[in-house]
Formats: sequence, C-alpha cells, structure tokens
Amino acid sequence: MTKNHPKLPENPYYEGVPDYMTEVYDWAYVNPRRVNQLDHNLVVKVLLFGNDQRLMRAYLNEIQPGMKVWQVAHVYGDLVRKVAQKVGPDGSFHLTDITPAQIEHGQAKLAIYPWSKVVRADAANYQCDKSFDLICSFFLLHEVPDDKKHEIVNHMLSQMPEGGKVLFVDYHRPSLWQPIRWILKWVNAKLEPFAEALWQNEISHYAKHADQYNWQKRTLFGGVYQIVAVTRTAPAAQN
Repeated sequence: MTKNHPKLPENPYYEGVPDYMTEVYDWAYVNPRRVNQLDHNLVVKVLLFGNDQRLMRAYLNEIQPGMKVWQVAHVYGDLVRKVAQKVGPDGSFHLTDITPAQIEHGQAKLAIYPWSKVVRADAANYQCDKSFDLICSFFLLHEVPDDKKHEIVNHMLSQMPEGGKVLFVDYHRPSLWQPIRWILKWVNAKLEPFAEALWQNEISHYAKHADQYNWQKRTLFGGVYQIVAVTRTAPAAQN
C-alpha cells in the first residue's frame, strides 16, 4: 500500500512512495531538498566512518567490463558512475529505485553513459530478462521492514541466472569491542528502526530456499559491515 505524503498531498515526489519511506525516511531519501543536501561523497564517507572506498571496492571488484549489472537502489555519492564506468559500453547497467528524487539523481549521474538505464521500480518486483551477471543491493536491506527484506532478497535471487551472482553490502552486528557499536545502537533507535534486524539475522535468513545457494560472507571494520556473495548451487527455485 502506498500513499502521498500527508503534508504535501499534491507533491509528485511523494506519489507512489511506500508508507515506510515517507514515515521513516522522508528526511533522507524522499524530500528532494534533503536529497540535494545529502547526495555528496563527503556525506557518504562520514556516514560509513571512512569505510566508503573499501565497501565500494568490494562491489566494483566483482564487475568486469562487458558485464550486465543491476543495482537495486540508488545510493549517494559517485558509486553509480563508477559502476557504469566499470561495466563500460560493451555491457549494461540497470539502476532502479522507488522514490522520484532518487531517480532524478540517478538519471543526472548516468546521463553520459548510454549503456545505463534508470528505472523507477520496486526492488522486490522489478521485471527483467534474468540475464544479469551481477545483482547488487548496496546498503538497502537495513532500510526496509522485515517483510520487505524477505521480498527483496527472494526476488533478487529469483532473477539470478546460472553462473550469475547476487551481492549484498550492508550493516552487520558489530563486535562487542567495536566502539562504533554504541553509536549505531543510538542511530538505530532514533533513525533506523529496521537496521538492527541485520544484527540478529543472517541475510540468508530472508531467503525462502537458502539451501539452494552458496553464501559467502566476510565482515569489515570490527563486524560493522558485511559483504555477502551468493551463487546458485541447485536448479532455480520455484516461487
């Protein structure tokens, strides 16, 4: 179910945006004025405690020129440009997002890369031809409710062809000795109500047929972040 933002019923930036986005993340991802203020590399570096380049490299290192890549949501900074550049004109890059403000920013960043396509779509049901070599969720899962986590993870896996890969880069449960743990505890309580589920559950928990896939996880920065690469170990699951 979707609704318009209660304070701006005629504003196109809120049309068709899910309730949880307008109610929880208006300040970060929906309101175009806030998006303009936040969409900068320095903001990304601060939010990721200086780990932005390491985390982006984990994604970019999975890409070879000529690959077909789908990123399921726009992210701030220049990551999507780097992905498009790495894919190159012999490949293709699809970027999806559910919010109009994010689509505008994605289109502006990728306008000079004709092999890129920006589509307004829900990561849980974007229909494609199932030929992507790599499908990546870069810091999306911690921002959606648990039922949406299930939908997104299962849809991403269903779109992975034989020989393809799904990549999740997101938050994780920090080690007890990691002081950032307590900062994130506060942030989660105040601003990120869906994030701590990733402290309690492995991403594979959200997959309906997890045993049909190979899950390879590594963590960074004292467990604050996780990078999970998923490949198929069995015939495609029936949804």
